Amino acid sequence: MKDETPARARRAEPQPDPILDTSGDSAEPAFSWMTGATDAERPASDEAREPVSAESASAHSGSTVEPDGVAEAHRGTPPRGAVDAHGSTAAAGAAAPGTGKVEQPESRADRKAAEAAGEDPEASSSQESSPVFREQLPTSALQVRPPQEEVERRNAQRESAANAKPVAPRVMQVLLAIFFPLVLLILAVRAVTSPLFLWVEYNRPGFPGDGYGFSTDDRMTYGSYAVDYLSNWSGPRYLGDLVHRSGDKLFKDGEVSHMADVKLVILSTFGAGVLLVLFCLIAILYLRRRSSGGVRRGLFAGSLITLVLILGLGTLAVLGWQQFFTEFHRIFFAEGSWTFSMDDTLIRLFPGQFWIDAGMVIGGLVVVTALVTLILSWPTRRRRGLVPEKTGAAGQPADQS
Repeated sequence: MKDETPARARRAEPQPDPILDTSGDSAEPAFSWMTGATDAERPASDEAREPVSAESASAHSGSTVEPDGVAEAHRGTPPRGAVDAHGSTAAAGAAAPGTGKVEQPESRADRKAAEAAGEDPEASSSQESSPVFREQLPTSALQVRPPQEEVERRNAQRESAANAKPVAPRVMQVLLAIFFPLVLLILAVRAVTSPLFLWVEYNRPGFPGDGYGFSTDDRMTYGSYAVDYLSNWSGPRYLGDLVHRSGDKLFKDGEVSHMADVKLVILSTFGAGVLLVLFCLIAILYLRRRSSGGVRRGLFAGSLITLVLILGLGTLAVLGWQQFFTEFHRIFFAEGSWTFSMDDTLIRLFPGQFWIDAGMVIGGLVVVTALVTLILSWPTRRRRGLVPEKTGAAGQPADQS
């Protein structure tokens, strides 16, 4: 029977929708050129590829064509290999035709098996297909190890640099240890050159009186003028204009000249003491930031130096006080400018016992301060960081508060 339906009507018939369900598809590539073959393999595979008939294609895809043109989709398991030119299935991992290389497994299961065996299919495939030449064994200069002597020398230099301590903190520690005794001596001298010490001396039992008529109040009044002159900025007339009740000058010209020399030494000493105190404060602040335990070590060494210095000076003073007193004056004053008669005002106000007591007070103040500093800076195991921290039950440091 002849089909008389017009061609235009036959063309207008609805065509079946394409199959879009991909749930049953595998991870295998649809075409052999998507398998990542090398350039040497591609011509051979292209020559081996032949057109596949509609029947074999429909049989491979799992779909059938009905006589009336309606296609039904039949889901099936795709083959594990690729279809060759004659429609036969090639096993995964078989040798490619014309080459002696083994292709990498193409299915997901085969890739996992290859990875479990220690192989990387993608890496080997990319390495084979890459046109860039890569050496199997690195020969870069970074891989060449220097001689053992050079390695040991570099390690020794590295350890020496790591263990070396900065020079500046050590210098600060040494200077702090040297200046600490001087600061203590200057502070003790300042404590003695005060009206308070005069009052204690003139009123203590056993202090010798004046055989020329000065009472304790006269001594306290005139002695306070002399002590004040040493610490103020007045000129020699501050003492030269003082007179007795009888109208005579209290201090002779030689006494005023000597007190001017003493004032110069005292003010210079106090000025140096202020500078040393400022330097010690700067050194302490610097060591607190840059050197752990540097302040403690500097003060500890300074305390030891102070005790040794006071012990030596005290021994000299005990063995010969008069000789010690004379040599001390010879250091700071000209010969003959500091000797006076027994009836001069300076000797009546400041007899020999006064200077012995002043020396003992200065030495005592310095020794006590040095001992306290020595105890507070003593290098115990805890201060040196040798005692481990106490830990709680959970391994955390215990609360030290």
